[in-house]
Amino acid sequence: MTFLDRLRERRIIGIVRGPDADAALGTVLALVEEGIDLVEVSLNTTDAFDVIARARAKLGADAGLGAGTVLSEDDANRAAEAGASFVVTPSLGPGVTASLGRGLPVVAGALTPTEVIAALAVGVTAVKLFPASLGGVSYLRALRDPFPDVPFVPVGGVDAEAAGAYLAAGAVAVGVGSPLVGDAAAGGSLDELRQRARSFQDAL
Repeated sequence: MTFLDRLRERRIIGIVRGPDADAALGTVLALVEEGIDLVEVSLNTTDAFDVIARARAKLGADAGLGAGTVLSEDDANRAAEAGASFVVTPSLGPGVTASLGRGLPVVAGALTPTEVIAALAVGVTAVKLFPASLGGVSYLRALRDPFPDVPFVPVGGVDAEAAGAYLAAGAVAVGVGSPLVGDAAAGGSLDELRQRARSFQDAL
């Protein structure tokens, strides 16, 4: 199964970021246990590369474990070495180029039609519509008129209700951070995280 196939099937990427590396690791593992098995660890998480490496060791080679906020060539190389199997970026730039050079699928951030075209031109797997909250579902629908075949992944302000609306409007998946993760990556309740994970999956 390709990464894009997996995106289409799973329909959600959980986005983990937080100040506590151990809590972030626990959050990743809990999400996967609850069936959200495409998880991005943002590089602005404390000791993010170590979190990715530890999660990979526990989850095995097949887990959909990604690195997010990949901005530079160094970010991309360190993410690959830590065991990331995909990369998410907020924009185009050196992090995208280096990740593609390492053979990693990339979900690259874009907002405008010009940026969407530029992302496709460099060979990204999917386009992260970011920040999705700026234009909402109506903006996704507008973009899909000229780009009906582009795999869009809205990210930014996506709660359970919005997730369903974006998917109904043609997104292949959504990326969800704080509405899903809450304070779990800062040491908050994993039981509450699991409940939110189930609610999101019900909504999808």
